[in-house]
Amino acid sequence: MRLLIAEDNLQLARTMQRGLSENAFAVDIARDGADALYRLSITSYDLVILDLGLPEVHGMEVCRQLRESGSPVLILMLTARDATTDRIAGLNAGADDYLTKPFAFGELLARVRALLRRGTVTAAATLTVADLLVDTVRQRATRAGRDLELTTKEFALLEYFARNPGRVLGRAGLFEHVWNETLDPTSNVIEVYVQRLRRKLGAPPLLRTRRGAGYVLLPGDGADEHGDA
Repeated sequence: MRLLIAEDNLQLARTMQRGLSENAFAVDIARDGADALYRLSITSYDLVILDLGLPEVHGMEVCRQLRESGSPVLILMLTARDATTDRIAGLNAGADDYLTKPFAFGELLARVRALLRRGTVTAAATLTVADLLVDTVRQRATRAGRDLELTTKEFALLEYFARNPGRVLGRAGLFEHVWNETLDPTSNVIEVYVQRLRRKLGAPPLLRTRRGAGYVLLPGDGADEHGDA
């Protein structure tokens, strides 16, 4: 899942980014409301952590513009204010949840995961494809009862495939949802990670290649339908 943190306090933004990245999220940062709106217009983020007191364009206005444009992105609004009227105003503007500063990172992570479960992505905390189980909360995956030893990024990639079983996912979609903006889109890192996942998933193959289109997590026996490139 790819997230955007819109927060002008760079130290806080970096702390959130580091913690969320350690929990298998791809995370970008916007330092003001105008930058946040631009990034949200060119990238399909799954969720935005939106500070209310942003410079350039206020967080409340960012929220309103997103909803007026029909954006389905999930919005977790952050603010130093704890007045009931501010919480109500944020929710009325289109926010999906509200978190008051200061907060514990554990609560932020729990709110993010809860929003993603009940939002536009697959609701289940545990995803099942054939004999593959992906526990998105514990970041644990098993196949036929066997634990898969995955890095954080391998798990993030597997989770995205498991949230879209049977759907062919191209490089652009994988880049957009699993990696952040620091990845060079011309590199072969996606192909490298897919091959690693294939090896770790073992047989019979679950992760197939659709030549010229992308990859698909699909249960069944046999080799890839259109080759292994």
